[in-house]
Amino acid sequence: MHRNKVLAVLAVSSVAMMGLSACGGDAGTESTKVLKVAFNQNASHPQAVAITELSDKLKEATDGAFELELFPDEQLGSQAETLELVQSGAVDMAIVAGPLLEAFNPDFSVLNLPYVYDSPEHQMSVLNDPEITGELFDSLETSESISIVGAYHGGVRNVYTGAPVETPEDLAGQKIRIISSDTNVAMLGMMGGVGTPMPQGDVYTAIQSGVLDGAENNELIYADLAHAEIAKHYSYTKHLMIPDYFVANPTVMAAFSDEQREALETLFAESVDSELASFDSKVSEAKAKAEAAGATFHEADVEAFREAVTPLHEDKVNNDVTKAIFEKIDAAR
Repeated sequence: MHRNKVLAVLAVSSVAMMGLSACGGDAGTESTKVLKVAFNQNASHPQAVAITELSDKLKEATDGAFELELFPDEQLGSQAETLELVQSGAVDMAIVAGPLLEAFNPDFSVLNLPYVYDSPEHQMSVLNDPEITGELFDSLETSESISIVGAYHGGVRNVYTGAPVETPEDLAGQKIRIISSDTNVAMLGMMGGVGTPMPQGDVYTAIQSGVLDGAENNELIYADLAHAEIAKHYSYTKHLMIPDYFVANPTVMAAFSDEQREALETLFAESVDSELASFDSKVSEAKAKAEAAGATFHEADVEAFREAVTPLHEDKVNNDVTKAIFEKIDAAR
């Protein structure tokens, strides 16, 4: 992380934390606690819109005690960086990709497996069900200083490169950007390519310069970050639906009363539904934007990719915890 960015974030969050500690007593008579939320995409992204709407409703529901201030476009750092800042208390909250949590508890890999969800609705019903994920989420609160408020849908991820990809053979030797995790590295290898972890902000230049051959992500990222300009072929491998978690420092969550925490959880659940509903229309807009930039969309042999990554399920579902969760995911289809 760049030192100047760290200092700037620490300065901003120090002011925020002083405000947090200064506020107490009756929420209706004290000043509003403004919680900083780090986000790596732009302010029009469905998750950004959902957080903004959540903030307005949370402020009303808590009589002005809490509101959220969104910092989009990696203003506070990459997802990996902001996750560390949440742990330290330098940033209050963040939206981070699911694979990053595997570094703290490898059992999170069961929620990030390729082809494990039938639909976005299936994914959200699983991830936001405490009966399925509650104990796993709680495992990070004490040991890692990460509280998981809940999960958002992050789109269906597909591969984009300089040429169409139909089968795993078409990815042979190609360096494809992935979110850092052992699961993703293994997945891309089974798909035929070479998984290359890299912060999102570096991907455009890396593809443009030939350091990467392509990346894998949803249509919104492909269009909004102008990746269609330098990797013109988007192929529907449909290999992954990874969650994006809304996380907070436990000290931040401890400042909520029981009633305020219940309001946050209820309003977050509503925001999950609205975010999911808006994703389809955003995908259509993103495809049109990418096509205007010269992109072509292709169908891939999904079954060939599904078969290729099957051994990953056997490898990662390897203990009582992951087996129990995997069975519940299957039962929720």
